[in-house]
Amino acid sequence: MIANYFRKAGLSLFIITVAALTFFPFRLKAEILRFAQDRQQPVKLNAETQEQAEDKPSHQVDSYVRFIPSRCVDAMSGKVEIIESGAEYSYEFRAFDKLPIKFSLDNNYISIENTLDSVELPAHLVGLTTDIETTLPFFHFNKTYLRIGISPSFYADDWDFPSSSFRIPQRYFLVYQPDSKWTFLYGLAVYPDFENEVLPILGFIYKPNDKLVFNIIPKRPNITYSFNDRISLFAEGGSAFDEFEVTRDNTENVALRYRETRLGGGIKFRFNQYIRSSISAGGIFNRCLKYRDGQGKVNIKDGLYTELRIEIKS
Repeated sequence: MIANYFRKAGLSLFIITVAALTFFPFRLKAEILRFAQDRQQPVKLNAETQEQAEDKPSHQVDSYVRFIPSRCVDAMSGKVEIIESGAEYSYEFRAFDKLPIKFSLDNNYISIENTLDSVELPAHLVGLTTDIETTLPFFHFNKTYLRIGISPSFYADDWDFPSSSFRIPQRYFLVYQPDSKWTFLYGLAVYPDFENEVLPILGFIYKPNDKLVFNIIPKRPNITYSFNDRISLFAEGGSAFDEFEVTRDNTENVALRYRETRLGGGIKFRFNQYIRSSISAGGIFNRCLKYRDGQGKVNIKDGLYTELRIEIKS
């Protein structure tokens, strides 16, 4: 099954990574983050380095593969095994030399192998997202900014996306940085046509020194300790509340919800100023595959996961 997976989704991730290594113009000249008021620019929510790129455009590729061994399910016979992967390409630039814009393309793939008899599950779930994000001064409030993101997306069980699988998630939140050590954010995420259409956005970043960072924000809250410029240890969490339109028993456009919560840790290695890689492992909890119409629900028992991630910046 794993070999079959890599012939499908995993191969595409490594192709993207190799292409990025080949074609990216590797010219990243990072500078230490200055106060937003001095620069008249909003801060970035990147607590690993608290760096801000120069005004020239920048590129980034972030790809990962996460393996979750097969586990039994509650109240029925059979097992479920899941492999998740994703790749995101992002491009940051300044419109009219002033307005910061981040444009990204993101694909997620969930491979599902199961031996269940009572509930039919798709072989895979696919998400494809185009995202655009910008940050604006929030009226005349000092050190406060409004960040807006819109993400036209398709969520289905195949790469042939029907129009009914189209959604436009959105997020609106404030960013407040009282000083160089603290950053707070609070707002709302809106998911039209999902089961939970509105969710809060709350978090903070705290950097007491150059080695330790508390990055407690969505999507991947983490705590990172840097031994030196190359090696870091981290603990991180994560969750998923995704919905996909799938075909079940020849019935099309049935909403299937996938839920999970992760908690683990790992090590990150910086090869050079462009490439970083990390490997991590931990526990995965509260996993559930549930049809919204109530005609099937699979509660997967808690288990373990391992993850390999590659980040490329230029």
